Amino acid sequence: MNLDTREPTLGVLEVAALLRELTAGLIAVDDFDEALRHLVRIARDAGPEVSWCGFTALRAGEPAGVAASDPRLAELDELRHGPESPAMTAIQRREMTIAPDLDDEQRWPGWTARARGLGVRGVISAPVDVDDRAIGAINLYAGTAGTFSTRHQLTAMLLAEHAGLLLAAVRDRARQAERAGEIDASLLGEGVVGQAVGVIMTQRGCPAPEALEVLRSAASSLDIPLREVAERLVATVSRPREG
Repeated sequence: MNLDTREPTLGVLEVAALLRELTAGLIAVDDFDEALRHLVRIARDAGPEVSWCGFTALRAGEPAGVAASDPRLAELDELRHGPESPAMTAIQRREMTIAPDLDDEQRWPGWTARARGLGVRGVISAPVDVDDRAIGAINLYAGTAGTFSTRHQLTAMLLAEHAGLLLAAVRDRARQAERAGEIDASLLGEGVVGQAVGVIMTQRGCPAPEALEVLRSAASSLDIPLREVAERLVATVSRPREG
């Protein structure tokens, strides 16, 4: 899409602040749907003309993800409209889609009628590339027709690119957490490690994950394998008391 860049964009400081807040909101999140909720809440402040924000996500082998800054408008980001919506057009064509005045819009008649009924008068949908198994679109909505312009498109483009990177990191952390959970379950199922974890749980009154972390910390501090630490602990508590 060719944008007329003669019109000033949202101020550099404002955009930087928006992207910084977006990073801070998603940097420690490892749940994709939670990340989407943070994203739409923050992106809602992309400019005074933006009244609402939504996100439509498609994930291979997983349910579609939808988030909305206002739950009342969530249906506009859902897949119930099939391919006939700004979000799906942006996703399918891999390009930004803009409709500054829905009163004159003819591309998505069903979606447009519902959007106008909810008070939406303009929309920008920017495609978001997450990873090889997830794509989406960030949707900015205006309550007044004709307020979205080139600067809003540029801001939406920056948001989409930044959001794609952050959401990819969220999915990576989720996969890492899942693998760590599988490893923990495997370790807890092993005889001596499981026994050692049980000892620590009894001594400290803590849950199994915390006890396993104590065991790992000890192994790291002593620079010896986890299994060896577990064996030493079990041997210590199993040793008959003298006297």
